[in-house]
Amino acid sequence: MIENKRIKIGIISDTHGLLRTEVLDILQSCDCIFHAGDVDRPELLDTIRSLGALYVVRGNNDGYWAQNLRRSLNFTVGNVKFFMVHDRKDVAWELGDTQVVIFGHSHQYFAKEIGGRLWLNPGSCGRSRFGGDVTMAVMTVENGSWQVEKIVL
Repeated sequence: MIENKRIKIGIISDTHGLLRTEVLDILQSCDCIFHAGDVDRPELLDTIRSLGALYVVRGNNDGYWAQNLRRSLNFTVGNVKFFMVHDRKDVAWELGDTQVVIFGHSHQYFAKEIGGRLWLNPGSCGRSRFGGDVTMAVMTVENGSWQVEKIVL
C-alpha cells in the first residue's frame, strides 16, 4: 500500500454476527477496514476481507473460531500509527508514538483527543444495544494526518 496517498478507512465494532447492508455499502468504498472485535461469526470476516485490507482484533464474545485473532494490534496505515483492542481497559499502558487508539465493547461512539492522541470507539454497527444509536466511523488518512466522521445508521 502506498503510504502517501489518501486512504479511506471504515472502522466498525460489535457487529455481533450482523452485517447491515448500509455498513457493507460504506465499507465497499473503503481501502481498509478496522474491526474492533465482537465479530461473532467467521463468515462475516470472510465477507469483509473481500472488500479491502482488514485489521481485526478478538472481542470478548468471539468464540473458539477466533482463537487465532490477536487481542491487540499495533500497525501503521497512511503514516498514522494505530493501536487497536476490543475493550478500552485492555489498552497498553505504554503507547509510545501511537497516534490513534481504536476500541469497541461499550457499544457507544466515542471520539476524543487526549494528550495529542485520538481515542476512538466507532460504537456498534450490529444490533442496537443499551438504547444507543447504531454507529460506525469513516476515517481518511493522508501523509500522517487524519479526519474522522461519525456515521449514524
